[in-house]
Amino acid sequence: MPDGSSTAHLYRPKLATVLADGYGFGSLRKDVMAALTVAIVALPLSMAIAVASGVSPERGLYTAVIGGFLVSALGGSRFQVGGPAGAFIVLVAATVAKFGVEGLLLTVLLSGLMLTLIGLLRLGSLIRYIPHAVVVGFTCGIAVTILASQLKDLGGLTLAGVEPGPLFPKLAMLSAALPTISPAACGVGVGSAAVIFILRHWRPTWPGMLIAIGAASIAALLLHLPIETIGSHFGGIPHGLPAPTLPPVTLSLLLEILPTALSFTLLGGVESLLSAKVADGMTGRKHRYNMELVAQGIANMASALFGGISVTGTIARTATNIRAGARSPIAGMLHAVFLLIFMLVAAPLASFIPLSALAGLLVVVSWNMAEKKEFLDLLRDWRTALVLIATFGLTLVENLTVGILAGCLLAAVFAIFDRAIPKEVD
Repeated sequence: MPDGSSTAHLYRPKLATVLADGYGFGSLRKDVMAALTVAIVALPLSMAIAVASGVSPERGLYTAVIGGFLVSALGGSRFQVGGPAGAFIVLVAATVAKFGVEGLLLTVLLSGLMLTLIGLLRLGSLIRYIPHAVVVGFTCGIAVTILASQLKDLGGLTLAGVEPGPLFPKLAMLSAALPTISPAACGVGVGSAAVIFILRHWRPTWPGMLIAIGAASIAALLLHLPIETIGSHFGGIPHGLPAPTLPPVTLSLLLEILPTALSFTLLGGVESLLSAKVADGMTGRKHRYNMELVAQGIANMASALFGGISVTGTIARTATNIRAGARSPIAGMLHAVFLLIFMLVAAPLASFIPLSALAGLLVVVSWNMAEKKEFLDLLRDWRTALVLIATFGLTLVENLTVGILAGCLLAAVFAIFDRAIPKEVD
């Protein structure tokens, strides 16, 4: 069977190729099992990412259902699974704080349009050439920021004011609030993270995240623990999807959100193609990068219309999909269907989930996201170390866009310097 290299440039969804090649019951059975496995992982994760992003948990589920279905149905990868991603937590939270939920939806819609245009203009290959040190730098920077953003809910802290967005003022306020720590919330949060870590090593095939969240919810309910839950904070999860609605659009708001939309577009493109590349490495196949960006763009626009947040290909869910035996994009589509069934049938159960348990889950996500070994390896060469540290540091103290641009610019300067000075010939 060809690996897809000869068709990597085509604007044709992988789903169409799979169906044209022939799709039988055996493949469907494996796709169903893979979809169920991924849905079990995506269920608590989607809600946790939404809460950490400053929006209600159902918006994470809307994103996983609508965006996840379209990424798989239209994408250029056989195995890519889309949905809300931890990498976007910082951007989404900052956008909500500045422009509100309506401004966020318009930002996601605009970034989706940009991603679609990038794919249609065949610029996907440019995103793929962002230096590795830059990718590791901003990924580790995002991981640290996510970890800091979860400390409040993890410890059940009561802050004196609104939690600051920038890292160092945030840490200062959290430090001042340490006397208000809730032993119950801290125990549930740390315990949830510990259960996930333990199960990952002891029983890696078990759905550790779902088990940890379920156990925390039962413990909080039976022991009457004085901690915040999704129900007490947000009022529960709706039974299904809302009707599609276009967010309010004005020229002044469009101009205001344009820089933020560019950040969403850049991060979405990098994360999606990186995830598709990981899938290629695991399966020996090649994704269609421009088609993938077009699909990501359409998925983001649709997610915004249904009240969801940003969509991207996610490495964890995509890797889980492959390990679970997925054979085609139908697995990703069915994972979205299973999540929708949960919303229709079992939404009230989500009300009992403690916020500290979701924070514990995201502590695990941030730990896994940080490419610790890669970070240390890149420090061995002074040039890659400078690019890495510049990207990492500016992502922490400024924002993601500044970090990526600075890292790419520094890497470009080194590349030009290398070309300008001829190498000595022995």
